[in-house]
Amino acid sequence: QGQLKIAPAAMAARCRLAARFHHIHGTNIRLDASHTQATRVESFANGLCFSQEPLAPGQIFLVEIEEKELGWCGHLRVGLTAHDPQSLEVVPEYSLPDLVNMGDTWVFAITRNHNRVVVEGEEVQARGRPWEPFLLIERVRIPRDTLVGRSRPSRYSHILDDLYKMNVLPATARRSRIGVLYAPQPDGTADMHIVINGEDMGPSARGLPTSRPLYAVIDVFASTKSVRVIPVDYGFPSLQTLCRLVIQKHIVHRLAIDGLDLPPLLKSYCQHE
Repeated sequence: QGQLKIAPAAMAARCRLAARFHHIHGTNIRLDASHTQATRVESFANGLCFSQEPLAPGQIFLVEIEEKELGWCGHLRVGLTAHDPQSLEVVPEYSLPDLVNMGDTWVFAITRNHNRVVVEGEEVQARGRPWEPFLLIERVRIPRDTLVGRSRPSRYSHILDDLYKMNVLPATARRSRIGVLYAPQPDGTADMHIVINGEDMGPSARGLPTSRPLYAVIDVFASTKSVRVIPVDYGFPSLQTLCRLVIQKHIVHRLAIDGLDLPPLLKSYCQHE
């Protein structure tokens, strides 16, 4: 648990180094030169990827969906594994059920209307307001702005306006951002959390071993064709980011930003990334 108190600067440096895919991956995956983009080039399976390094407690491994592929059923799968990718004689075809059946692996399929996983008898805590600058999970504070996927304004942007005002996209949409982390518990185990567009889904799995390194698992499955790792800076939000959060909180329609008396670069920043 003490590792959760790691200084923001140190966590940021570690996260930038770890925000890459492992060179061990499924046979249908191609990585770009930076090892930050993973694309499935054939079929719908053999798209398994891992984080380059084991995650630190509270460190999120975040990816953005860059490309979709029509004609397949099913979406991205995300989780954690205690298996070092180097130790795998063969990378399994699927995360579910193949890798999970090897044990010490916890993976969940992301669905279009993904909701929190609630343990029986447990109350769902109200999520924080989408314009709050930090997402709080246990004792981990993560800048929310980086976690949020956004669509771009277009002719039909009004269809997504309600989603945009809440700073969320459908979980499986292009540009959606999905991350995974683990939070140590007092009993020496850890809870796994999946974060979708800035919203914590709650503990998706409990009792994970903290005595072994835990790698992120990203299965670029079926209709998800390409994903990119998004580095997360655990420092303070920039003034530009805080301005965008305030503006988005008060606008009625995203295209109304065009009519505001703001510098063009800030308008573009508020509307897009």
